[in-house]
Amino acid sequence: MMTANCLCGAVHITIAAKPDFIFDCNCSLCRKTGAAWGYFKPESVSAKGETIGYARSDKALAAVDVHSCTACGATTHWVRTDEFRNQHQVNDMVGVNMRLFDPDQLDGVPVQFPDGKNWMGEGAFDFRREGLTIGVDARW
Repeated sequence: MMTANCLCGAVHITIAAKPDFIFDCNCSLCRKTGAAWGYFKPESVSAKGETIGYARSDKALAAVDVHSCTACGATTHWVRTDEFRNQHQVNDMVGVNMRLFDPDQLDGVPVQFPDGKNWMGEGAFDFRREGLTIGVDARW
């Protein structure tokens, strides 16, 4: 079990284990929130503290509500929007901003760099550079 908190300490995120990988995406949402995402089953994530959610308005169906601390503004996690869950009958994952965790806690986790900026929303996306493994290839 691992716990991290936002910059001011008001929000605590607990995950059951390290993620299988981290996506450091360059799409506008990821870039502008400053997040790099680990993906988890909803039951393996606990968020404590006051957050505010934001769902994109530039998409026909926003898939996620991105949550940030109401005090310091740090991006903490995302959950599926009600509309997405209802339309797809799925609540399959939660994204956690892995930048909240100390890199020493993430030793051995692969980081991938998807090219979300140029992805059209259908099918597989390309990667903008080769991945790395935290602590093995580099300090992330």
